[in-house]
Amino acid sequence: MTAPRTVGLAACAALVVANMVGTGIFTSLGFQVGDIPSRPAIMILWSLGGVLALCGALCYAELSAALPRSGGEYHFLGQIFHPSLGFMAGIVSIVVGFAAPVALSAMAFGSYLQGVFPDVPPLAASVAVVVLVTLFHLRDLRLSSIFQIFFTGLKIALVLFLIATFFSAPGSTPSAAAPWSDYMLTAPFAVSLMFTLYAYSGWNAATYILGEVRTPGRVIPLALAAGTLAVMALYLGLNAAFLHVAPAGALAGQLNVAQVAAQAVFGEGGGRVVAGVIALGLISAISAMTWAGPRVAMVIGEDYPRAFGWLRVRTSAGIPAVAVLAQSLLTLLLLLTSAFEQVLVYTQFALLACSFLTVSGVIVYRFTQPDLPRPFRVPLYPLTPLLFLAISAFAITHTAAAKPTEAIFGALTLLGGLGIYAVVARGKNKSGP
Repeated sequence: MTAPRTVGLAACAALVVANMVGTGIFTSLGFQVGDIPSRPAIMILWSLGGVLALCGALCYAELSAALPRSGGEYHFLGQIFHPSLGFMAGIVSIVVGFAAPVALSAMAFGSYLQGVFPDVPPLAASVAVVVLVTLFHLRDLRLSSIFQIFFTGLKIALVLFLIATFFSAPGSTPSAAAPWSDYMLTAPFAVSLMFTLYAYSGWNAATYILGEVRTPGRVIPLALAAGTLAVMALYLGLNAAFLHVAPAGALAGQLNVAQVAAQAVFGEGGGRVVAGVIALGLISAISAMTWAGPRVAMVIGEDYPRAFGWLRVRTSAGIPAVAVLAQSLLTLLLLLTSAFEQVLVYTQFALLACSFLTVSGVIVYRFTQPDLPRPFRVPLYPLTPLLFLAISAFAITHTAAAKPTEAIFGALTLLGGLGIYAVVARGKNKSGP
């Protein structure tokens, strides 16, 4: 059955913000300042990530308005290039785009929750939050929207509170560092950029639920652009606030950087309170990806019913229940077997490769389908997609050189998607793309 189009602008924007403001902003800085202990260089890093995210959001907005079907990169690449590339991106989205980030958010949730309750095992807390959020999203779409808006609002309120409070506190003494220009265009800068881009990932979240959105040609461009700009402002403010109250040496290597910064301002007790609120805020990111991710699997099930038809099974409320459960089971598997930093770099490498192909599709589609109705056109074309492609290429190539193991696994995931396509294509529904 077809899902009702009940999702409006507020829920779509909340979905974008919730996907972005999650694990990355509350953890990435600790992995960056060890190699780049320069406040100006760190702020340039996060500004560059914001520019890339905004360019990508505008490009995806054009594709969403022209090709309004759920599935994100799976649908776009299949229509623009070939179903094999779309299928590859769909596999990447299922495994890397959603299950892995949910696992990372759950890991961060467990770490922050232990900061509040030291006797709570982080892994047990991580598993519990994944299970509870999954059960909630098996109810109905309206409850999912309300749940998403509430927890996203809570998280934004927390970030604004931290920014205001940290900047009102006495500043820390900056760690000694080389001039910021010495860090630019280096391999450590590129790897750190991957952490930044992971924090910004999610700017395309609303494209995965296009089939459930009212008037997607109007709603999706507004949600993507507004959500991305809002998050960029929050990220720049929060990272500046972290660096204002805590020196780079105290943050380096720390997963729960927000708690470290909060302890510098409020003391140990206040730091625990902030850690608890952040843990609640991370539920929003887990929820957003639990909502959006299964829609990609559902569309693959619709297009390849012989091999993946089980993924398209919906409840009477239009929820792809089997796909939701499958993604959550994969998330739990990753929780039990993976390490945080390696999963993050591997995840972002594969995701950025798919986004690179999708944004290049904006240019290709302008040539191959010039007369296609486009309710929204990307501003400053072709500069916007070209800027995205240039920054992405820099991050991908330098990270592959600096982190070859993670890059190899990312490349194998892409090739694995193509391999699976070759096997299941014969059973593909002839009415698919």
